[in-house]
Amino acid sequence: MTPRPVDDRRAEADRFDLRQIHPVLRFGSASDRYAAWLDQVYPRDVWAGEVTTRKKTVGGRSFEERLLPVASVEDYFLHFGVLELDFTYYRPLVEATGKPSPSLFTLEHYADASPANARYLLKAPQQVVARRLRRKVDGRWAYVENPDYLNPELFTTQFLVPAQQKLGVKLAGVILEQPYERAAESPPPETFVAEWDRFIGEVPNDATYHLEVRSSHLLTPAYFEWLANRDLGFCFSHWQWLPPLIDQWSLVGERFTSGAGEAVVRLIQPRDMAFDESWQRAYPFEGPAAGLSDTAAARRMVDETTALMYQAVEAGVVLHVIGNNRAWGNTPDLGRTLAHRFLDFAERKGA
Repeated sequence: MTPRPVDDRRAEADRFDLRQIHPVLRFGSASDRYAAWLDQVYPRDVWAGEVTTRKKTVGGRSFEERLLPVASVEDYFLHFGVLELDFTYYRPLVEATGKPSPSLFTLEHYADASPANARYLLKAPQQVVARRLRRKVDGRWAYVENPDYLNPELFTTQFLVPAQQKLGVKLAGVILEQPYERAAESPPPETFVAEWDRFIGEVPNDATYHLEVRSSHLLTPAYFEWLANRDLGFCFSHWQWLPPLIDQWSLVGERFTSGAGEAVVRLIQPRDMAFDESWQRAYPFEGPAAGLSDTAAARRMVDETTALMYQAVEAGVVLHVIGNNRAWGNTPDLGRTLAHRFLDFAERKGA
């Protein structure tokens, strides 16, 4: 198939339309509904009157978040090919009693408001993937052992099956995010792999799973071989305490491990920068932010992500490129920057 003219794709990228940069590249965002994206993604004349606000405290400071309704997702998918939803991480879709949770109704709204070609990545509930949960004990916050850690029944009945029922073919995959654990507080790497192997062996195999392990001491050769043998996706993650993306590519054996022929790279926040600092620098999310987009580390992130996109094109693997405001200041601009960087390659290689 003859590639579309690069100039046409550049013009689309300049309009923040990232849907046809390349057939195997799906650009997307971690969350949506940001009123700060008016005039980039959301038409002001349609949505400016629908903005709601809420207070959010980050790093001891109070901020006002400006949000659009779920229905704005229709316009989101005129610019992006995939959307990562994380509210499923904080609460299962179905309660233990069998009653639908508020998250299920929200997911239904997304499904109904989005076009037929929309694709979603859902984060699995922390109630399943986190070894410890932050809970109040005697009036104080503490991390306590999670009795439902890697519970396949909970995962299946309270999350996966209802997600499949609501989204159908719109469900592109599930992100299994293993929260950061200090080496002294986590099991040996071989035990970690065995735990997850039991879990994967007991959950349905009709979904595409991508594992994001945030504890670098668990990124062992045995772990990567297990991923490949199980046809599970390694989720590349640009995050605070993880190795650079180029090192992750080397660790995984310079391959994409998912049997589904798809992969995920999540550009969450700068390496060696905490959540609070990156969020505060990015706020109010209207454009590239000082200290995020204008650093040598940001240029390296763009270069390494682009290299990963090249590899996906060569391998014929669909790569979901998920941006986050905290990584750049503004996800649409980060996507546009990555698109132009990729198209520099396309001009030379005819891709």
